[in-house]
Amino acid sequence: MSPVTIGAMHRMQRLAYTLTVSLLMLPTALTLAAESAAPAATAPVTVSVAVVREQEIPVLTEVVGTLQAAERAAIAAKVTGVISRMPVVLGSTVKTGDILVAISAEEILARLNQAEAQLAQAKRNLEREQNLLQKNAATAETVNSMHDLHAIAQAGYREAKTMLGYATITAPFDGVVTRKNVSTGDLATPGSVLLHIENNQRLQVTTAVPESLVLKVHTGDTLTVRVPSAEAVVKGTVSEIAPAADPSSRTASVILDLPPNSNLRSGQFARVLLPGKDGKALVIPTTAIAPSGQMDRVFVVEEQHARLRLVRTGMSLDGLTEILSGLNPGETVVTTNNQSLVNGQRLQIAP
Repeated sequence: MSPVTIGAMHRMQRLAYTLTVSLLMLPTALTLAAESAAPAATAPVTVSVAVVREQEIPVLTEVVGTLQAAERAAIAAKVTGVISRMPVVLGSTVKTGDILVAISAEEILARLNQAEAQLAQAKRNLEREQNLLQKNAATAETVNSMHDLHAIAQAGYREAKTMLGYATITAPFDGVVTRKNVSTGDLATPGSVLLHIENNQRLQVTTAVPESLVLKVHTGDTLTVRVPSAEAVVKGTVSEIAPAADPSSRTASVILDLPPNSNLRSGQFARVLLPGKDGKALVIPTTAIAPSGQMDRVFVVEEQHARLRLVRTGMSLDGLTEILSGLNPGETVVTTNNQSLVNGQRLQIAP
């Protein structure tokens, strides 16, 4: 027998052995698969269900906005001087009248002392001339001149005292320090912003509404506001509407007051839902949707078994989610215990 024939026989023997082993292992693998699938087939999962229904929902338009404090102030200096004390830091909570910045203004203090001395001198001169007038030793015109000089001295004193008051800057309202531009030892000059404070208990959303929609918004309306970074959905009340549109963007500014919420911060990004015409849409409870990565899954009940459907969702509002595709009206969907369900699993409907 040739070597080629012997090699072919050996290969055929190895192939026959491999096929034999595979056939022997196949029943075992099938048994294990059946055993692993047995619990899913024999142990029904108790779930709650809801019916896919068609209902009228508002067609909403979403516009973006920014949170801001209703009360906010840029604290600036009115006099020149070196900052001698600044008892606040970023995030400090302040009350109305609390000291924010103290400026060393020796020149103003000297001017106040000078004005005080001039006022005292003018008062003495006026009193002396009045006494002389009673003795007919002075004229009424001289007394009137002394009155004028005394009034001028009083005005100078009040001016110097007011200027000295500007050296101590206090909080105009309750709030927190959100920005701090200077520190102790820096030179403050008139008009230079030293810090910013905001009332974080009263927040607003400012947004730009397209001119085609602004006529549908009225003062006092309640609109839904979403803040993604805080995972918050709140109701805002329209408080201000710009009477004119911006010609460059064709939008009008609208401001909404927000209720207190500890998770909201000034400067956060927000989305505002504007009302439109109502339209019909399929809706299901939001809990019926089981997200998986970038896909939205829903389990439909068919003959007491779970059937997996992939759906495309729309907006969510008040616990309901709009279904754009994947379901039909009247179908029954699972709303609880659906995160671990698998396709074909037996179900037991809770009463």
